[in-house]
Amino acid sequence: MKALRWIVGRIILILNAIFSPRGMQRSEAEQQAVDAAVANMQLYQFETCPFCVKVRRHAKRLNIPLATRDAKVAPWDKELLEQGGKRKVPCLRIEDNGQVTWMYESNDIIAYLDKRFG
Repeated sequence: MKALRWIVGRIILILNAIFSPRGMQRSEAEQQAVDAAVANMQLYQFETCPFCVKVRRHAKRLNIPLATRDAKVAPWDKELLEQGGKRKVPCLRIEDNGQVTWMYESNDIIAYLDKRFG
């Protein structure tokens, strides 16, 4: 089962690389504002998780330089579990005015990114 999961994961990554979306175009000032807003966000993810790939592709489509953290390795796995409450990916950590929100579910994350940056 582990070998099958590895093979399917590699296929997902290859297809993602081949059919990678183009990022939207913004003015330099607009892009700098987006970059500054995204600086306080991190996406906890597994590299080959289809739902994580879905969120990363959408972030790329919106031209959002979203920092990713591999939730399988320390210290990110522990941080996700202790601070986020569960080891579930994708998870978007949003820090705004000192308040931290942990957002799970790919569709919720995509809707949030669309609303904020779309």
